Amino acid sequence: MQADRHGAGKMKVTDQIQTDILIVGGGMAGMTMALAAEHAGLDVVMIERTVPTDVTAAPYDGRVSAIAYGCHAMFDVLGVWPYLEAAEPIEEIRVSDGRSPFFLHFDHREVGDRPFGFMVENRHLRMALHERLAAAERIDFFSACELDDVDRSGGLAHAVLGNGIHVSAPLVVGAEGRFSPLREAAGIRLLKWQYRQTAIVTVVEHDEPHHGVALEHFLPAGPFALLPMAGNKSALVWTEKEDLVPAMIALPDAEFDAEIQHRLGDHWGKVRCVAPRWTYPLGLQNAERYIDQRLALISDAAHAMHPIAGQGLNVGLRDVACLAEVLRDAKTLGLDIGGQVTLRKYQEWRRFDALTMLIMTDGLNRGFSTDFGPVRAARDLGLGLVNRIGPAKRFFERHAAGFSGDLPKLIKGEALA
Repeated sequence: MQADRHGAGKMKVTDQIQTDILIVGGGMAGMTMALAAEHAGLDVVMIERTVPTDVTAAPYDGRVSAIAYGCHAMFDVLGVWPYLEAAEPIEEIRVSDGRSPFFLHFDHREVGDRPFGFMVENRHLRMALHERLAAAERIDFFSACELDDVDRSGGLAHAVLGNGIHVSAPLVVGAEGRFSPLREAAGIRLLKWQYRQTAIVTVVEHDEPHHGVALEHFLPAGPFALLPMAGNKSALVWTEKEDLVPAMIALPDAEFDAEIQHRLGDHWGKVRCVAPRWTYPLGLQNAERYIDQRLALISDAAHAMHPIAGQGLNVGLRDVACLAEVLRDAKTLGLDIGGQVTLRKYQEWRRFDALTMLIMTDGLNRGFSTDFGPVRAARDLGLGLVNRIGPAKRFFERHAAGFSGDLPKLIKGEALA
């Protein structure tokens, strides 16, 4: 089948295309990478095996993402945010532990006049990215298109696309997700495990307004999170033991609502599920390296983590911002953008941040998903102390907003001039 092409790329589509970057995978991270690379002054070819209208349809997967303020700043610089109509600000975050009286409360006003971030439906973000791509001048995007073959052994990578087009580029970016064929073909091993937990994802409506509060409620089976959406609605991400999930999903509506209410309590009055129920098995993985010859991995192709802190997509977007800046610097200096000197700079910049988030989310999940008395006492004491110690609390608040660590320019809201 002939692949669909969209975007206002100036390159003439023939049987042969020479470009700066070939991006394999046109999901949220891949599309953002294409726009960031164009912003850095590079020509891009991107391919995606799905059709855009399929992944922007309401029944597709039901997922939502917490976009940290730093990643929002990048979307603003790249011209994506004006296309995103539905984004609910996260003004406060409340972390509680089961029946414990101790809790942790973050208020964005304690660290500035901007929200911690925004809740967006993934399909709405995909729509905004596709609309922005349609106006791009240096990006050619082929959807419904697979990568048939790629040779990265020479001075350029040479790829054959499923539509018969041959592409040559100094760099290939793997953005195909957790099961990245490019990563597998490069022989890059994974550290990985499954949590024996499954996330139940849906949308609930509640009688009381959420006032922009995101609630993270830790229970023995895993975190139970409600994240603010427009109106009196919140996205529910409910982590449960994997063997209990089929029975939970099969419950009649009234009984399912009662299970939610039992776990939530009376924070926002009566709660009703108002969307289909989706499930996702949970695990952790990290590639032993994020680069290979003329190859860079980003987002889930490089690392994937527990959704406990809602940081998975944000970490992937920081990959994008760092790689774009490294490529811009290399081009400015006349260096090979796909050479090992350039790619090692990207890997060195990203691995510490990604590993920190992987360790943090894994530790939080393991530490809070237990009712063992001494562990519970220690974590409750920790919640209470952090809530009272100003500098420690400010640190976590800045982290929640995506403003910690060695930040690339795009995350700081600065153009790659």
